[in-house]
Amino acid sequence: MVTLLLAVIYMAFISLGLPDPLLGAAWPIMHGELGVPLAFSGGIFTVISAGTIVSSLASDALTRRFGPGRVTAMSVALTCGALFGFSCCRHYWALLLWAVPYGLGAGGVDAALNNYVALHYASRHMSWLHCMWGVGTSIGPAIMARALTVGRGWQGGYRAIGWLQLGLTAILLLSLPLWKAAPAAENGDNRPMPLGRVAALPGVKAAVACFFCYCALEQTAGLWASSYLVACRGLDAVTAARWASLFYLGITAGRAVNGFLTLRLKDTALIRLGSAMMAAGLGLLLLPLPRWAAFAGLILLGLGCAPVYPSLIHAAPIRFGAERSQAVIGLQMATAYLGTTLMPPLFGLLAGRTTLALFPWYMAALLVAMALLHRALIHQTCAA
Repeated sequence: MVTLLLAVIYMAFISLGLPDPLLGAAWPIMHGELGVPLAFSGGIFTVISAGTIVSSLASDALTRRFGPGRVTAMSVALTCGALFGFSCCRHYWALLLWAVPYGLGAGGVDAALNNYVALHYASRHMSWLHCMWGVGTSIGPAIMARALTVGRGWQGGYRAIGWLQLGLTAILLLSLPLWKAAPAAENGDNRPMPLGRVAALPGVKAAVACFFCYCALEQTAGLWASSYLVACRGLDAVTAARWASLFYLGITAGRAVNGFLTLRLKDTALIRLGSAMMAAGLGLLLLPLPRWAAFAGLILLGLGCAPVYPSLIHAAPIRFGAERSQAVIGLQMATAYLGTTLMPPLFGLLAGRTTLALFPWYMAALLVAMALLHRALIHQTCAA
């Protein structure tokens, strides 16, 4: 039964990754058909991010009331409905409306599943869980490309992913008897923790700020690597796009390998190892070396990112207690989405006023801040 539920959870995280890259893959065609400027994708992305932040912050209350299985099923169903809604849109304003349930569903799945796996499974499963997300983000664009190739349009791509989400919703509903209840508080009070009380826990501020820096670094690398390679390394656009994809390949492959490393190394050691690899990758981008250094640097950067996110999440129940972990992880998820929403555009503004050569320096600053915050987190939670 445990193995069967784990397979369902893996499927749910593949499903979580499937829709994430669809907007970016289809927008070059979508914006023309909708008659809006290219930059308007930012509006949809912002609405989705706002929804994920809201549902992440509400995850503690929802999980305590309905249980992790029901929250996951309801969240996937919400995302499924939003995808079918996207597939019927003919106007930009309709996409903005459907982006609301899209974001609410995605944030609910993310927070509920991350906490459940952190509570009930070994660290290796957290790494493989996020590897499955990488698999989903690789399959999603391929499905969209196929829909565009056979003449079904971007609506057909969204519809195809919607059907997959509908099938997963049915599987999740059938799996509800397999899910364990969330741990109750020691005093028997199962009410959700107020946000202020969560933030006041020793180490929580450092934990969420550390998470903010990591997610900002990852999203900035994914969004701006290709532009940096063209502007500062002299690559053509096609080659730069291929090289930039190595960053995500490094993350996905690294999380697959990281699952085995967890058998020997603890979460803290894996985060330090990942930070060292990220520093090495950024060093290759910063130094005046031949083009191959940028190639190797992006792979190393991705491999270094691989253990950080799952290890920070998996350590939450250990550092803050099982009865508090859903509230803490929900706050971490909300902070993650805030970092991915704000920090890459901030770099764009800085680069526009100065130069894209700041790309590795900007990420290096985020990495240093993350490392210092992680050190503070260890000190504060050990002292507590």
